[in-house]
Amino acid sequence: MAEEQQLRQDLDELRHLESIAKRPRVLSLLASEIRNLDAKLARVTAATSAAQQATVSEGTAPVNVGAASRIYVTLGSFSWDQDNDKIKIYISVEGAEQEKMVTDFKPMSVDIKFHDIHGKNYRFAIPKLNKEILPDKCKLVVKPTRVIVTLVKASKGNWLDLHFKEDKLKPNLEKEKDPMAGIMDLMKNMYEEGDDDMKKTIAKAWSDARSGKTADPLKNYP
Repeated sequence: MAEEQQLRQDLDELRHLESIAKRPRVLSLLASEIRNLDAKLARVTAATSAAQQATVSEGTAPVNVGAASRIYVTLGSFSWDQDNDKIKIYISVEGAEQEKMVTDFKPMSVDIKFHDIHGKNYRFAIPKLNKEILPDKCKLVVKPTRVIVTLVKASKGNWLDLHFKEDKLKPNLEKEKDPMAGIMDLMKNMYEEGDDDMKKTIAKAWSDARSGKTADPLKNYP
Protein backbone atom coordinates (compact mmCIF):
# COMPACT_ATOMS: atom_id res chain seq x y z
CA MET A 1 0.00 0.00 0.00
CA ALA A 2 2.89 2.35 0.83
CA GLU A 3 4.50 1.71 -2.55
CA GLU A 4 1.27 2.56 -4.37
CA GLN A 5 1.00 5.86 -2.49
CA GLN A 6 4.61 6.78 -3.27
CA LEU A 7 4.08 6.11 -6.96
CA ARG A 8 1.00 8.33 -7.06
CA GLN A 9 2.89 11.18 -5.38
CA ASP A 10 5.80 10.80 -7.83
CA LEU A 11 3.38 10.90 -10.76
CA ASP A 12 1.68 14.01 -9.45
CA GLU A 13 5.02 15.81 -9.16
CA LEU A 14 6.19 14.66 -12.58
CA ARG A 15 2.95 15.87 -14.20
CA HIS A 16 3.38 19.20 -12.43
CA LEU A 17 6.91 19.48 -13.81
CA GLU A 18 5.63 18.52 -17.27
CA SER A 19 3.07 21.33 -17.13
CA ILE A 20 5.73 23.98 -16.49
CA ALA A 21 8.55 22.57 -18.65
CA LYS A 22 9.39 24.41 -21.87
CA ARG A 23 12.28 22.60 -23.54
CA PRO A 24 11.35 19.67 -25.87
CA ARG A 25 14.05 17.32 -24.52
CA VAL A 26 12.90 17.85 -20.93
CA LEU A 27 9.28 17.32 -21.93
CA SER A 28 10.23 14.07 -23.71
CA LEU A 29 12.12 12.77 -20.66
CA LEU A 30 9.26 13.65 -18.33
CA ALA A 31 6.69 12.00 -20.61
CA SER A 32 8.77 8.79 -20.79
CA GLU A 33 9.16 8.61 -17.00
CA ILE A 34 5.45 9.29 -16.49
CA ARG A 35 4.60 6.35 -18.80
CA ASN A 36 6.96 4.04 -16.88
CA LEU A 37 5.52 5.02 -13.52
CA ASP A 38 1.96 4.69 -14.84
CA ALA A 39 2.69 1.09 -15.92
CA LYS A 40 4.34 0.30 -12.59
CA LEU A 41 1.43 1.80 -10.65
CA ALA A 42 -1.02 -0.33 -12.64
CA ARG A 43 0.89 -3.51 -11.75
CA VAL A 44 1.10 -2.62 -8.05
CA THR A 45 -2.60 -1.72 -7.93
CA ALA A 46 -3.59 -5.02 -9.55
CA ALA A 47 -1.43 -7.03 -7.12
CA THR A 48 -2.90 -5.21 -4.12
CA SER A 49 -6.44 -5.79 -5.33
CA ALA A 50 -5.81 -9.53 -5.85
CA ALA A 51 -4.34 -9.85 -2.36
CA GLN A 52 -7.35 -8.14 -0.83
CA GLN A 53 -9.77 -10.41 -2.67
CA ALA A 54 -7.87 -13.51 -1.52
CA THR A 55 -8.03 -12.31 2.09
CA VAL A 56 -11.78 -11.72 1.84
CA SER A 57 -12.29 -15.15 0.27
CA GLU A 58 -10.37 -16.86 3.06
CA GLY A 59 -12.35 -15.00 5.68
CA THR A 60 -15.77 -15.86 4.24
CA ALA A 61 -15.10 -19.38 2.97
CA PRO A 62 -16.94 -22.12 4.90
CA VAL A 63 -14.80 -24.28 7.14
CA ASN A 64 -14.28 -27.68 5.56
CA VAL A 65 -13.50 -30.32 8.14
CA GLY A 66 -11.18 -32.75 6.39
CA ALA A 67 -11.20 -36.50 6.83
CA ALA A 68 -7.91 -36.35 8.69
CA SER A 69 -9.47 -34.28 11.49
CA ARG A 70 -12.48 -36.54 12.00
CA ILE A 71 -12.64 -38.87 14.96
CA TYR A 72 -13.93 -42.38 14.24
CA VAL A 73 -15.33 -45.04 16.54
CA THR A 74 -14.28 -48.54 15.47
CA LEU A 75 -17.16 -50.88 14.65
CA GLY A 76 -16.21 -54.22 16.11
CA SER A 77 -19.58 -55.94 16.17
CA PHE A 78 -19.95 -58.00 13.00
CA SER A 79 -20.33 -61.52 11.64
CA TRP A 80 -19.51 -63.10 8.30
CA ASP A 81 -20.10 -66.11 6.12
CA GLN A 82 -18.93 -67.24 2.70
CA ASP A 83 -19.49 -69.43 -0.28
CA ASN A 84 -17.06 -70.46 -2.98
CA ASP A 85 -17.24 -67.09 -4.76
CA LYS A 86 -17.81 -64.37 -2.17
CA ILE A 87 -17.67 -63.21 1.43
CA LYS A 88 -20.57 -61.50 3.20
CA ILE A 89 -19.88 -59.31 6.24
CA TYR A 90 -22.78 -58.23 8.47
CA ILE A 91 -21.95 -55.05 10.43
CA SER A 92 -24.29 -54.15 13.29
CA VAL A 93 -25.02 -50.41 13.07
CA GLU A 94 -28.26 -48.43 13.25
CA GLY A 95 -29.01 -45.21 11.38
CA ALA A 96 -26.42 -45.52 8.61
CA GLU A 97 -27.15 -43.63 5.38
CA GLN A 98 -25.55 -44.78 2.16
CA GLU A 99 -24.93 -41.26 0.87
CA LYS A 100 -22.94 -40.48 4.03
CA MET A 101 -20.67 -43.50 3.72
CA VAL A 102 -17.24 -43.71 2.11
CA THR A 103 -16.05 -47.10 0.89
CA ASP A 104 -12.53 -48.03 -0.17
CA PHE A 105 -12.19 -51.53 -1.59
CA LYS A 106 -8.70 -52.63 -2.59
CA PRO A 107 -7.36 -56.05 -3.66
CA MET A 108 -6.13 -56.81 -0.12
CA SER A 109 -8.04 -54.40 2.14
CA VAL A 110 -11.44 -52.96 3.06
CA ASP A 111 -12.11 -49.56 4.64
CA ILE A 112 -15.67 -48.30 5.24
CA LYS A 113 -16.44 -44.99 6.97
CA PHE A 114 -19.86 -44.11 8.36
CA HIS A 115 -20.39 -40.37 8.79
CA ASP A 116 -22.84 -38.50 11.02
CA ILE A 117 -24.72 -41.31 12.72
CA HIS A 118 -26.39 -39.55 15.64
CA GLY A 119 -23.54 -37.06 15.67
CA LYS A 120 -20.73 -39.64 15.54
CA ASN A 121 -18.48 -41.14 12.86
CA TYR A 122 -17.79 -44.87 12.69
CA ARG A 123 -15.30 -47.00 10.82
CA PHE A 124 -14.96 -50.64 9.82
CA ALA A 125 -11.63 -51.68 8.32
CA ILE A 126 -9.61 -54.79 7.53
CA PRO A 127 -6.08 -53.56 6.69
CA LYS A 128 -5.02 -56.88 5.20
CA LEU A 129 -7.44 -59.52 4.01
CA ASN A 130 -6.78 -63.24 4.06
CA LYS A 131 -6.75 -63.36 0.25
CA GLU A 132 -7.35 -61.06 -2.71
CA ILE A 133 -10.74 -59.68 -3.72
CA LEU A 134 -12.10 -57.95 -6.84
CA PRO A 135 -12.69 -54.31 -5.71
CA ASP A 136 -14.87 -53.33 -8.69
CA LYS A 137 -17.35 -56.10 -7.95
CA CYS A 138 -17.63 -55.51 -4.21
CA LYS A 139 -20.67 -53.69 -2.83
CA LEU A 140 -22.66 -52.90 0.30
CA VAL A 141 -26.34 -52.72 1.19
CA VAL A 142 -27.68 -50.54 4.01
CA LYS A 143 -30.41 -52.00 6.25
CA PRO A 144 -32.15 -50.33 9.24
CA THR A 145 -30.02 -52.14 11.83
CA ARG A 146 -27.02 -53.38 9.85
CA VAL A 147 -24.89 -52.99 6.76
CA ILE A 148 -24.15 -55.98 4.52
CA VAL A 149 -20.81 -55.88 2.72
CA THR A 150 -20.22 -58.30 -0.16
CA LEU A 151 -16.62 -59.06 -1.11
CA VAL A 152 -16.07 -60.98 -4.34
CA LYS A 153 -13.14 -63.38 -4.16
CA ALA A 154 -10.42 -63.06 -6.78
CA SER A 155 -10.11 -66.84 -6.80
CA LYS A 156 -12.66 -69.40 -5.73
CA GLY A 157 -12.14 -71.32 -2.54
CA ASN A 158 -12.62 -71.33 1.21
CA TRP A 159 -11.11 -68.70 3.52
CA LEU A 160 -10.04 -69.81 6.99
CA ASP A 161 -10.27 -66.22 8.26
CA LEU A 162 -11.05 -62.68 7.08
CA HIS A 163 -7.69 -61.38 8.26
CA PHE A 164 -4.34 -62.31 6.79
CA LYS A 165 -2.26 -64.41 9.17
CA GLU A 166 1.39 -64.91 8.43
CA ASP A 167 2.60 -68.45 8.90
CA LYS A 168 5.39 -68.09 11.41
CA LEU A 169 6.35 -71.75 11.02
CA LYS A 170 8.27 -71.66 7.78
CA PRO A 171 9.69 -75.16 7.31
CA ASN A 172 13.15 -75.65 5.97
CA LEU A 173 12.78 -78.01 3.02
CA GLU A 174 16.24 -79.45 3.45
CA LYS A 175 15.57 -80.28 7.09
CA GLU A 176 12.26 -81.88 6.13
CA LYS A 177 14.17 -84.18 3.81
CA ASP A 178 16.59 -85.02 6.59
CA PRO A 179 14.79 -85.32 9.99
CA MET A 180 18.07 -85.86 11.80
CA ALA A 181 19.26 -82.38 10.72
CA GLY A 182 16.60 -80.71 12.88
CA ILE A 183 17.65 -82.66 15.98
CA MET A 184 21.30 -81.96 15.26
CA ASP A 185 20.59 -78.22 15.04
CA LEU A 186 18.64 -78.33 18.30
CA MET A 187 21.48 -80.08 20.13
CA LYS A 188 23.99 -77.69 18.61
CA ASN A 189 22.03 -74.60 19.71
CA MET A 190 21.63 -75.98 23.23
CA TYR A 191 25.35 -76.70 23.42
CA GLU A 192 26.41 -73.27 22.07
CA GLU A 193 23.99 -71.28 24.24
CA GLY A 194 24.34 -73.31 27.42
CA ASP A 195 26.74 -72.82 30.31
CA ASP A 196 29.70 -75.08 31.09
CA ASP A 197 27.54 -77.60 33.00
CA MET A 198 25.06 -77.76 30.13
CA LYS A 199 27.85 -78.33 27.63
CA LYS A 200 29.34 -81.13 29.75
CA THR A 201 25.93 -82.79 30.17
CA ILE A 202 25.16 -82.68 26.43
CA ALA A 203 28.63 -83.89 25.50
CA LYS A 204 28.42 -86.80 28.00
CA ALA A 205 24.93 -87.81 26.87
CA TRP A 206 26.00 -87.75 23.26
CA SER A 207 29.17 -89.74 24.02
CA ASP A 208 27.28 -92.34 26.08
CA ALA A 209 24.72 -92.77 23.35
CA ARG A 210 27.39 -93.29 20.72
CA SER A 211 29.34 -95.75 22.91
CA GLY A 212 26.25 -97.82 23.63
CA LYS A 213 25.97 -97.00 27.36
CA THR A 214 22.56 -95.41 26.76
CA ALA A 215 20.03 -95.69 24.00
CA ASP A 216 20.97 -93.69 20.94
CA PRO A 217 18.18 -91.10 20.40
CA LEU A 218 18.89 -91.17 16.69
CA LYS A 219 18.98 -94.95 16.19
CA ASN A 220 15.59 -94.95 14.45
CA TYR A 221 16.82 -92.51 11.82
CA PRO A 222 18.84 -93.65 8.81
